[in-house]
Amino acid sequence: MIEFTPWDIVRNLLLATRWTILLSLVSFIGGGAVGLGLLFFRISKRKAFRVLAKYYIELFQGTPLLMQLFIAFFGLGLFGIDVPAWLAAGLALTLWSAAFLAEIWRGCVEAVVRGQWEASASLGMGRLQQMRYVILPQALRVAIPPTVGFSVQIVKGTALTSIIGFVELSKAGTVVTNATFQPFTVYGLVALIYFALCWPLSKSSQILESKLNVAHRNH
Repeated sequence: MIEFTPWDIVRNLLLATRWTILLSLVSFIGGGAVGLGLLFFRISKRKAFRVLAKYYIELFQGTPLLMQLFIAFFGLGLFGIDVPAWLAAGLALTLWSAAFLAEIWRGCVEAVVRGQWEASASLGMGRLQQMRYVILPQALRVAIPPTVGFSVQIVKGTALTSIIGFVELSKAGTVVTNATFQPFTVYGLVALIYFALCWPLSKSSQILESKLNVAHRNH
């Protein structure tokens, strides 16, 4: 029987943590890009765009992420398409993140007073110019704290990708547990690593929210 030292356990978990971080970054950046497009659709003057974005958001917010991972991984296989676990995980998390980020940002855009739209329109600005130069800079101040806070949910969401075989932190914890028969130690370390990843983000979100609220009141 192979003996595992505490360092062997920690090293294997830290190696898997790299993939958790990478998947979180890909999902956050990709979800942000798709979410920004959804935001423009959601607030568009064209009803078809608004309806399309609305149903997309309701679909991805109203179904479990686990089910979305299964569909991304196994669903395309029904058409003879071989999807690697990392690709299915990244795709599902990106599309899921986009739905939530789009709604967070829509709320921030709608928090900008209506007079800003009217004032910029009176200057002859088009819709995109209004968003770029007037609305988005103001909405950004409101959007930063909840956006940073949602990144914590993305990090936690990566744990579900183990179900389709993607070897991230939680999957590595299961593998190491099966090899060492030390579940309390291994999962205790897994929890500590997740805490080390998520706590700074949660704290940053709280600090940013506090500072930006103070700045807004002083303004």
